[in-house]
Amino acid sequence: MINNFDEYKAIIDGYLLDHLENTGEFDRTLFEAMKYSIQSGGKRLRPVLLLSSCVFAGGSIEEALPYAAAMEYIHTYSLIHDDLPAMDDDDLRRGRPTNHIVYGDGMAVLAGDGLLSAAFEIMFKDMLLHAENGEELEKRVRAADAISDGAGIRGMVAGQSADLESESRDNRDYGSEDKNDSAEMLKYIHRHKTADMIIASIRAGLYIGGADKAMMRDMTLYAENLGLAFQIADDILDVVGTEEELGKSTGQDEKNNKLTYISLYGMEGSRKRLHELTENAVNAVSEYGRNAFFFRELVRKLENRTK
Repeated sequence: MINNFDEYKAIIDGYLLDHLENTGEFDRTLFEAMKYSIQSGGKRLRPVLLLSSCVFAGGSIEEALPYAAAMEYIHTYSLIHDDLPAMDDDDLRRGRPTNHIVYGDGMAVLAGDGLLSAAFEIMFKDMLLHAENGEELEKRVRAADAISDGAGIRGMVAGQSADLESESRDNRDYGSEDKNDSAEMLKYIHRHKTADMIIASIRAGLYIGGADKAMMRDMTLYAENLGLAFQIADDILDVVGTEEELGKSTGQDEKNNKLTYISLYGMEGSRKRLHELTENAVNAVSEYGRNAFFFRELVRKLENRTK
């Protein structure tokens, strides 16, 4: 098993563009807009988690690659749409001007739509290759189903919707009852907007790798804690990070009156919760010993990340 994040990242980076199908002559701008955001880099956390989870369960990188690419296409589409003026209105993403700044709002919407469609195209094409092998097909259908759930109206889209709703609230001045309501909404936002896609990545990889029920249970618990920790770290970095390190504008949460761990619990409370979640994730895979080294190291590195 590869125990180096950058090795997994290099594999997925080499695969993403080669399997993003070009459009026709009259749609060239659409393809360029899609390619622009895919090529802009990023951590590739979700596809790396999918590949590494598949290998952890006994599968191969090659059979998981179409689903890992689908996860990154979906994640990138969500960022393009998230940056639009109607959403977070950001001018910078991954150190480059956001998609709509370069191509305009309308083409950015279509580029996101195109990447979402491409995600399902690449998964269905892989499923068709295994249509006559019931066991292999079932693994892939379950993986695609996990990805659909994580990305859809019971997952990421639901979280983004609640995130937008929260901006209309005053998240700074509240009594105890309002704070309890805000805490529940914050939990909902973090779970669905961020954690669900991380959970989906890990579960999809496990399905393709043929994980048993015990591994699926333990790794799902790991993913839940990792996903929540990742979003709290994002909330912290929006306050203490720099534009140069993050590759995106800082202070956007306060500007947009977003409900975050910082706005509700302060910096000290947020750091404490981040550490608790990190240790919960580590403990979830403790019984796998050296085989889970990659996952333990990853969540600890993410706790201390600066970008």
